[in-house]
Amino acid sequence: MIPKSSKPISEMIPIEAIPTRTYAMDRDENTIAGYCDRLEAMKQVVYKILNTERYVSPVYSWNYGVELADLLGKSKHYVCPEVERRIKEALTQDERIQSVSAFAFDTVKQGVLHTSFAVQTVFGTLELDKEVDF
Repeated sequence: MIPKSSKPISEMIPIEAIPTRTYAMDRDENTIAGYCDRLEAMKQVVYKILNTERYVSPVYSWNYGVELADLLGKSKHYVCPEVERRIKEALTQDERIQSVSAFAFDTVKQGVLHTSFAVQTVFGTLELDKEVDF
């Protein structure tokens, strides 16, 4: 017998957000030591998303990662707005990231675009940067 109810299932079963506690990466030492949570864990999430090329590894969903490899050889007038769009698209796939804004671009080094931006998460704001070869 199938149970009947007038309430939608979303009201009957509480939906909880996935906790952010994870292993802490030490990128300088290339080690994992201890745990991190909340804003520090979100830094790692952003780092991993922006350093994973989308559609390359079968381990990740097609919604995970960023598409930057095909920007090689393009003009900086094309690359700047495209990098902004692609970073926003990649990061907002994570439900804990609310928005990505305040992009600033620097092309001092030949063939390298340095961008800085702010990531607003449910835990606070991160000020980050990324270098992209073009």
